[in-house]
Amino acid sequence: MTVAAALSAAAAAEVVTAPTAEKPIEAVEADDESEADDDAVDAADASGAKKKKKKKKGKKKKPLDRLAVRNDVKQTEPPTVPVADLFNGVFPTGEIQQYTHVDNTYRFTSEEKRALERLHFDEYNEIRQAAEVHRQVRSYARSVIKPGMSMIEICETIENGTRNLIKENGLEAGIAFPTGCSLNHVAAHYTPNAGDTTVLQYDDVMKIDFGTHIGGKIIDCAFTVTFNPIYDRLLEAVKDATNTGIRNAGIDVRLCDIGAAVQEVMESYEVELNGKSYQVKSIRNLNGHSIERYKIHAGKSVPIVDNGDQTKMEEGEYFAIETFGSTGRGYVMEDGDCSHYMRSWDVKRAPIKLPRAKQLLNTIEDRFGTLAFCKRYLDRIGETKYAVALKQLCEAGLVNPYPPLVDVKGCFTAQYEHTILLRPTCKEVISRGDDY
Repeated sequence: MTVAAALSAAAAAEVVTAPTAEKPIEAVEADDESEADDDAVDAADASGAKKKKKKKKGKKKKPLDRLAVRNDVKQTEPPTVPVADLFNGVFPTGEIQQYTHVDNTYRFTSEEKRALERLHFDEYNEIRQAAEVHRQVRSYARSVIKPGMSMIEICETIENGTRNLIKENGLEAGIAFPTGCSLNHVAAHYTPNAGDTTVLQYDDVMKIDFGTHIGGKIIDCAFTVTFNPIYDRLLEAVKDATNTGIRNAGIDVRLCDIGAAVQEVMESYEVELNGKSYQVKSIRNLNGHSIERYKIHAGKSVPIVDNGDQTKMEEGEYFAIETFGSTGRGYVMEDGDCSHYMRSWDVKRAPIKLPRAKQLLNTIEDRFGTLAFCKRYLDRIGETKYAVALKQLCEAGLVNPYPPLVDVKGCFTAQYEHTILLRPTCKEVISRGDDY
């Protein structure tokens, strides 16, 4: 599959293109002191390749085969070949952006910070593997999703592709959370339950939000699908807002400052629908978030409006930078049949009366741990007649329900999202692809 770093004109001055699956390291030349060469040497060591001879100072090095793309194995269509079989142990780096805050500009060339990054190569490599799975799965999904497909068919296309490409292995590798395919005024947390006959229409605005993980290291990434060009301006607004959030994120940056920048960009857009103009509004009670191992929402929220939160981002943290734009009121509420659930982090024990509820909790902990799941996933592993037991687990606080989040009916909402890593030397947009 082809994946290239997508660079916006507004961000070009602060972005350093990193090798991706489309253009491996063969396309990159760097001098002796560049980060690209440092990482490439480490990657080559990790994959068992021989070190290149050191060149004289001031001369260009020959490119290193950092990605070690295998030429004897090709991806199929639909994708079924595990990503691990397409690379010799080293996976594509995401888009690299330098920190722009005056106190952090030294980081990009700091030998101390580079040395610190080398200690984390295996961790970075695993999350890059999860990102490459996301890119390849979504590339195929975007090519085949069309009006007339059912929501279940769309979700199963994405989920089966993820299971194949990540080489699903219990809690060690697999799907990070249910595939969201929220339509129109529904902004998030909708995935079809069994028996849902909803079909995608030409005039729908669908948010596809799905996650992958290796060893609990989660990629959370989303995009919006439309077919009617009248929504192009809405999608442009949200994509621009997300990229603005990414550009403004960084070590020691206050979360409220990111929210203010996102809101300013988002709400500078207008969209015309059926002869009426609407200002695109940031959905003020939806946020990006920090991510930890097996924990999709790890405690810090990244607002998409200026909410006054003075909390700062810190070195080494992962964040999902996601923005939601709406032609409605810009505020969502819970409504509709719940499908998303997740084992509570905070409540470890609680009295449970039903033996069936105890059995279901054991199954949830064994199969999903603290990763989110949906009713379809319970159906898939053979669980039946679990409605009452699941309700009791929710009432006891052992499992948290996440119903669909909706704006006012008749409006349209859109979403874009990327996972970023605040590395010691730079900011890596791990899930960046050639699509968005």
